Amino acid sequence: MSKFSRLIIYPKDVSAITGKNYRTSWLLLLKIKTYYGKESHQVVTVDEFCRYMGIELDAVISFFD
Repeated sequence: MSKFSRLIIYPKDVSAITGKNYRTSWLLLLKIKTYYGKESHQVVTVDEFCRYMGIELDAVISFFD
């Protein structure tokens, strides 16, 4: 596995991965926050996104390379 320096995923990243628009990606991240019981100031990690979406972590990491 390659060295991955980012821990946080942003709506722009989700949009690029899923093909959804920015607003839909932002709403998806809000759903993920709710699912994991996070507060509004907390962020969603790449690992949490992958677990929620059922995507292999390696696939997302290779997407960012």
